[in-house]
Amino acid sequence: MVLFLFRCKLVLFFLNLSIQFFGSSTCDKFLDCISNTTSTNIVFTPNDTLYSIVLKSSIPNLRFDTLTTPKPLAIITPLSYSHVQSTVICSVKFGVNIRIRSGGHDYEGLSYTSFDHAPFILIDLNELRSVNVDQEANTAWVESGATIGELAYRVSRNDSLLGFPAGECPSVGVGGHLSGGGFGTMARKYGLSVDNVMDALLVDVHGRILDRNSMGEDLFWAIRGGGGASFGVVLSWKIKLVYVPPIVTIFTLSKTLEQGAIRLVNKWQHVAHNVTKDLFINLVITPVNQEDGDNRTMQVTFNSLFLGTTDELMKIVKDEFPQLGLQEKDCVEMSWIESVVYFSFYLTGESIDALIERRPWPKSYFKAKSDYVNKPIPEQAVNEIMKWCLHENVTLIMEPHGGKMSEIDEMATPYPHRRGNMYIIQYIVGWDDVDESEQHVASIRRIYEKMTPYVSKNPREAYVNFRDLDLGTNCNASMRSYTQEEMIWGTSYFKANFKRLAMVKGMVDPTNFFSNEQSIPPLVLSSSY
Repeated sequence: MVLFLFRCKLVLFFLNLSIQFFGSSTCDKFLDCISNTTSTNIVFTPNDTLYSIVLKSSIPNLRFDTLTTPKPLAIITPLSYSHVQSTVICSVKFGVNIRIRSGGHDYEGLSYTSFDHAPFILIDLNELRSVNVDQEANTAWVESGATIGELAYRVSRNDSLLGFPAGECPSVGVGGHLSGGGFGTMARKYGLSVDNVMDALLVDVHGRILDRNSMGEDLFWAIRGGGGASFGVVLSWKIKLVYVPPIVTIFTLSKTLEQGAIRLVNKWQHVAHNVTKDLFINLVITPVNQEDGDNRTMQVTFNSLFLGTTDELMKIVKDEFPQLGLQEKDCVEMSWIESVVYFSFYLTGESIDALIERRPWPKSYFKAKSDYVNKPIPEQAVNEIMKWCLHENVTLIMEPHGGKMSEIDEMATPYPHRRGNMYIIQYIVGWDDVDESEQHVASIRRIYEKMTPYVSKNPREAYVNFRDLDLGTNCNASMRSYTQEEMIWGTSYFKANFKRLAMVKGMVDPTNFFSNEQSIPPLVLSSSY
């Protein structure tokens, strides 16, 4: 690790020198190249009044919106695929790094900043957001700049009995969501978003537009869950749409520690991944004020989507999870598209039209981490975990796997967290004052460390769409330079699939042009890795 840090510092030293002596000249040459091949109204530099507005438009995490946060030399907002091609060609020609943003929910800001301070430009795909549904074939082409809320809305407007399995936050961009896997409320029924991707259009390092046939099956495999921006710029995705019933049922039920929450969490661990695929129940475990207002406690909220009616749901819950005490009055029937709004939380109560307003997620300072659990955590340990989270003010979100997730081979896509995993945990802590950042980040790290005995091991798994730089970085270097231990983030995200991803990277982008602090490094086959 000492050698790893030394290498990183050495890289930073020379990169800072390059910026100091060549940054301005490089930027000017790049901008001249772009102006000769695209329209000027898609290029924003720090001298433009709209630069800051465009940059901040989809940065929900204020940790990466500070005066000292490294900013792009320019922001390109393509209006056509040729604009993306030109940007890649000019960037390669003049050695300017690229960051690619489709939605901006990137937990660690890798899609719009650079922690190694290398000069870079930002391709913001916001304007490439069309959704074209083929109702007869039950497929759609969706561009990477669309949000998953827009995708759901457009699909449902074409046919209310069609949907798409995706995440719960409608403001997330399709490009980043699909390229990292895409877990959501219908994963137990239909798998991840990427399990339902049929084709894609990608701009490669040579500026060519490739589809599934021309890119080949290895690269098509890699972009379906291998993390964003490692292999090129994915412009658009062809997806398989899935059947949703005319009526779905939702419920939200909360219990505090004093109301037996620990016992219910323990039971949930044995039930949620084993019940019918039509039922999804997640947990949100968070510190709250008690009714007297003077004390804090932990509250567990059960949020559920059932692909069916209330009567059907009640029969299942009474048989499988009677301890929950669910009653008919707790359940609400609605259309699937209405449930998308409901599960967004920040749009709850609004009409489905809110999904296409591109309303950003509320901004705050936050830090997140993730784990996978493959055997139930003992009830006594659950009690201890509650105490830790109450003390550290950390929220846990637990979402079940099982069902379709357990039926798909872990090597079918880069997302390997399949059979054997009961559920995923997302740890998250938020705060309002920048001066409190260090203490809150330290809090979530302490919780993560204490959870070590209860989660997956060898490797300790993590979800790439919940990016976590605590797991390490690659310093934009080839795998030739590092040991397997130094690449722990890669095996945490992808397990054995990491090596195949690196081999694909070595074939399609051997010079590591498409890179960031946790991009897939090219595997040099002659190395000892």
